[in-house]
Amino acid sequence: MQDLTEGVARFRRDVFPAKAELFAHLAGTHRPGTLFIGCSDARVVPELITQSEPGDLFVIRTAGNLVPAYGAGADGVAASIEYAVAVLGVSDVVVCGHSACGAMTALADGHDLTGLAAVRGWLRHADASLARTAATGTVDVDALVRENVRAQLAALATHPSVARALAREALTLHGWVYDIPSGTVEELRHAGHPAPAAA
Repeated sequence: MQDLTEGVARFRRDVFPAKAELFAHLAGTHRPGTLFIGCSDARVVPELITQSEPGDLFVIRTAGNLVPAYGAGADGVAASIEYAVAVLGVSDVVVCGHSACGAMTALADGHDLTGLAAVRGWLRHADASLARTAATGTVDVDALVRENVRAQLAALATHPSVARALAREALTLHGWVYDIPSGTVEELRHAGHPAPAAA
């Protein structure tokens, strides 16, 4: 906790004054251009990876960068997606997986999650990813990470706000995989986005 307290002090002393004009503007304006859905993993920092300024990204972080398909029940992920797309009017959504993902490793290696009921239940949102990866042969973590990004993009499209924006061609979906040791970002091909992969 001491590190965090010292970080806040450095922010107030050095960072905030250098960006005072930006923060003054942001005090009354909230217009991010991109919804970034990434993993909760502490090694994956969207603003650092994309070199974005405060106010640029609307960020949702979940274990395994999972996006539950739209349903009738209350859901914080669904509410955040709807707000970003329907209210803030983001023009792009990125679903970003990453190397050495703990959630995908647990699924690929068949870890015993008996004592982790909430984790086990949450990872059910990756059942389709696991099934598609397993159908190709052995379940490799890297292959599962990629398939999972594609599956979450498909789940994202079940959300009415996203479906409407896609129909109006007001929204573009992107699938990324961030490699921690190399710092590279791979853009994946997926349904509705046949563009060549870019680093």
